[in-house]
Amino acid sequence: MTFSAAVPVLTSPNTRLPDPWNSPADGPVAVGGDLSSDRLIEAYEKGIFPWFSDDDGPVLWWSPDPRAILLLEDFKPSKSLRKVIRKGYFHLTFDQAFSEVVSACAEPRPNSTETWITPNMQRAYIALHELELGHSVECWRGEELVGGLYGISLGSMFFGESMFSKVSNASKVALAGLVDHLSRWSFTLLDCQIMNPHLRSLGAIDMPRNQFLSLLLENRRRTTRMGPWEYSIEHN
Repeated sequence: MTFSAAVPVLTSPNTRLPDPWNSPADGPVAVGGDLSSDRLIEAYEKGIFPWFSDDDGPVLWWSPDPRAILLLEDFKPSKSLRKVIRKGYFHLTFDQAFSEVVSACAEPRPNSTETWITPNMQRAYIALHELELGHSVECWRGEELVGGLYGISLGSMFFGESMFSKVSNASKVALAGLVDHLSRWSFTLLDCQIMNPHLRSLGAIDMPRNQFLSLLLENRRRTTRMGPWEYSIEHN
């Protein structure tokens, strides 16, 4: 893979990521560097995330324009999903099986043999979890982990990374539980990174990157809710 000469190359741990205000809208904003916790925190504070599929190649850093985000008050669970939640088919926990959720999210999707959640990526986010910044939502049916999601909490924003579902509606129930708690904890939005029809059906919108980056500047002044988080049944 070749890159434009204008794309910054991170040649050492001390080379900082660019502020992506004028970076490419649909290409990497930087190449190289590592997946240390300090680097990842810097990236999320700047509206950047890593996305690549080969641990033997360079890390690719992205900040797409527009940015898919979910304003918490705009979350739109369907009638059928609300019924599933009311019936109590599943129960939820937070931060009880972070590595298991990440591992499940890393499994190849149907009709694909590849995953972007490489072993190095998994270790990097587990390290953030150990710093109480990475969080998981687990969806259980009995004693079986059947769905969930994980992401990063900084300030009053949650940066979603991936979700999985082994049975119908499990990941949606996990997302609904997360949105409910984030709302009660006075979070402002959930970053979804890149839009897809599933996210749009749940209320996600495309936000111009510069608007998102402006919100991030304000978010840096907010206090981060550290973990481990606890799921409260009172939030159902």
